[in-house]
Amino acid sequence: MLELEEWDRDPAALRRTFACFPSGVVAVCAAVDGAPVGMAVSSFTSVSVDPPMVSVCVQTISTTWPTLCLRPRLGISVLAEGHDEACRNLSRKAGDRFAGIEWEQTADGAVFVHGATAWLDCSVDGVVPAGDHTIVLLEIRGLRASPDVAPLVFHGSRFHALTGLAPAS
Repeated sequence: MLELEEWDRDPAALRRTFACFPSGVVAVCAAVDGAPVGMAVSSFTSVSVDPPMVSVCVQTISTTWPTLCLRPRLGISVLAEGHDEACRNLSRKAGDRFAGIEWEQTADGAVFVHGATAWLDCSVDGVVPAGDHTIVLLEIRGLRASPDVAPLVFHGSRFHALTGLAPAS
């Protein structure tokens, strides 16, 4: 019979456990007064095909989300292998998060990172409080994909490359 350790409320133990699950990383970005504002998010998932929706989870202490959530459109860039530094920059607490990152924006103000494996132009559909995070439901308004571009994978608190990635048919 499998026995589990009783969780002793140690956040480090919980983070180590969460780190066992590999995830992709997305950039959530928009233009504010002509300048890009964005953040990296590793808790991203598809939600629905009809209507087309995805979700991200954002820390409630985020200082970036209160600005982004007011924008009519958000650009979701599924970061690609080699975007390690861009991800680190977008995760910074201070400084120019877009230093060294090539980007462009749509007429609606969604900002996208060049070289990503997929891009989703989204609007906020709803938010759900969830502990120390907010689950943000995003409706997809436009999209573009480059399935031959390998994604950035985050696992065990490090970036990894996928091996044996076969092109989509």
